[in-house]
Amino acid sequence: MKVLPFRAAVLTFMLPHFACAESNPVSFAYILQADSFAKTKPAVIAKLKESGRDWIVLDATFASDTPWEQTDLDTIRSGKAGRKVVAYLSIGEAEDYRSYWHSDWVSNGKPTAAAPAWLGIENPEWKGNYQVRYWNAEWQKLVLPAIDDAMARGFDGVYLDIVDGFQTYEQGADGYQDDRINPDTKQTYRRDMVDWVKAIAARALAKNPTALVIPQNGSQLVADKDFVDVISAQAIEDLFTNGKKLQPASHTNEILGHLKTLALAKKPVLLIEYPKTHQGEALSKKLAEENGLVWLVTDRPLKTLGESGK
Repeated sequence: MKVLPFRAAVLTFMLPHFACAESNPVSFAYILQADSFAKTKPAVIAKLKESGRDWIVLDATFASDTPWEQTDLDTIRSGKAGRKVVAYLSIGEAEDYRSYWHSDWVSNGKPTAAAPAWLGIENPEWKGNYQVRYWNAEWQKLVLPAIDDAMARGFDGVYLDIVDGFQTYEQGADGYQDDRINPDTKQTYRRDMVDWVKAIAARALAKNPTALVIPQNGSQLVADKDFVDVISAQAIEDLFTNGKKLQPASHTNEILGHLKTLALAKKPVLLIEYPKTHQGEALSKKLAEENGLVWLVTDRPLKTLGESGK
């Protein structure tokens, strides 16, 4: 595919600037493979403590068999006043490296007879990640205890991935349909996700009344006021760039249109870009700052600090 020249980027929509409340971050880190970030857990803690970032998103466990402890998170927080450390959890896909996983659930990327009713097919773009029927009560019973555990370990909130999982179900044999009805629940797949995020928020806030709740992607959901009311911020990936290319202006402007609701609600947007050119890096930073977004330019595997903030 031909690479789109960066000079061709013309955005037709500009957000009102987000509120610069004292509690809002200027920078953040997003590291899901902490055991690749440094050789040992103490080394990771030391590097994160001195990172200078305001908010830090970490996988809910350091490694599959090594949890974060309260003292670890306290040490990381001690490096900067007001710092928040938030636990990453996937709520719209299942991952075959999590403790809940059973090896007999899948064969050749497809669910077996032993698989639970909520499990779907493998994500073709991420090996080991599987679609789920996120509205299913049994799936939710697996995830909610992980929320409890993260809060009990001392995280300052939860960072929720695959919130845009509803889009998988909006694609049908008749094409893509916004607000498609879920025959299982008799409401839209989007509404099912809003309800799921609200249930998670209630669980986190029950443990810590100041817990942050940060969904990633799925910005269409800000059309629902009760969704906006329960989230603390919104994370967005790939808003301006896609590897070596620009995102189409239509994609960028549609999402910026959604995010206007958050600007009016004075809730920050965390932007994660993974550009593969120096031009892309510079453009991501420039457009993020022009639109009042808190930006991070980093690696797709999320093994490094990347670059963030002013």
